[in-house]
Amino acid sequence: MIQYSTQLIEQDDIDSVSKAMVHEWLTCGPRVREFEEKFASYVGAKYAVAMSSCTAVLHAACSVIGIKPGDEVITTPNTMASSANCVLYCGGRPVFADIEKDTYNIDPVEIIKKINPHTKAIVAVDYAGQPCKLDIIKEIVRERRLVLIEDAAHAAGASYRGRKVGSISDMTVFSFHPVKTMTTLEGGMITTNNEKWYDYLRLFRAHGIIRTDEMMEKEGPWFSEQIFLGYNYRLTDVQCALGISQLKKLDRFIARRREIAERYDKELAGIDGLILPKQDEGSFTSYHLYPVLVDANRRKELYLKLREVGIGVGVHYYPVYKHKYYQDIGYGDVCCPVAEDFYARELTLPCQPRMSDDDVSYVIDEIKRCLA
Repeated sequence: MIQYSTQLIEQDDIDSVSKAMVHEWLTCGPRVREFEEKFASYVGAKYAVAMSSCTAVLHAACSVIGIKPGDEVITTPNTMASSANCVLYCGGRPVFADIEKDTYNIDPVEIIKKINPHTKAIVAVDYAGQPCKLDIIKEIVRERRLVLIEDAAHAAGASYRGRKVGSISDMTVFSFHPVKTMTTLEGGMITTNNEKWYDYLRLFRAHGIIRTDEMMEKEGPWFSEQIFLGYNYRLTDVQCALGISQLKKLDRFIARRREIAERYDKELAGIDGLILPKQDEGSFTSYHLYPVLVDANRRKELYLKLREVGIGVGVHYYPVYKHKYYQDIGYGDVCCPVAEDFYARELTLPCQPRMSDDDVSYVIDEIKRCLA
């Protein structure tokens, strides 16, 4: 099966992990800080904090800005549920703004419609690896004194108007799940230029426990103290060793994804019943996903046919508010028509660096055959 996306683990990754496995520190050690520093440098941010998943860093981002009951955070329905769940974890309420018809990212016009006195932040998701209209959204949050949390789970290595994603928004979160552009098995990262937030985030992932020279001098070298309710969201040194190795190759991984996307753009263009993804001017997309649109009445048929011939297409995403849990907690009257139409028609084509040129040709030929 040619998967829509999957990890690429090479010998140097294995060697890096093997070396970490026999080191004295398996967790809470030097490789964590090294990975954070190298990732921050890569994206051009002052600070980076590694955690156990992208969901964990989303939770941390909402916590650090003090989301609480009564607060609202605007996000997109076209995403994994964690982009909204993180607000619920803190007692706030996610509010869903519809997406653009061409980029499938959150629509800045719809964001403005949803803002009210309870709004505290926006979680803008870079769907498929294409950055949102960050210049417009940043202006919206600046004028209204909100916080912009950029969910770049799909977009490690992407750029917007010449700047790397991770250096633009108030906070940016990344995923290192195996299907993403680089992996630490499971894992996530949050970047920011705010030193106070950075200090809080480091404590948040480690139970809210602090140890200072002053404390140890007063009580003893063993002493540490919990100062707020944190979580165990730490990422191990072994995983960070893999992250350090993968980060060196991230640009190469993205270059291959872009090569595949360019072939799709060229060789699938003009086919009846198939709409290809549009790239926003100024965006450098990492192509975590290559989403196409087909006739809603044929989507399931095409999905099954392609998987039968070994092409692991996917569907991304069921609108978050349509999930049973969200329906049960009061989102039954929410409707984002563009996102719902998009979900009904979307198929994700394989686009990942393990694919050979022959694999790409096979995908193209089978799609043409199925749509003929």
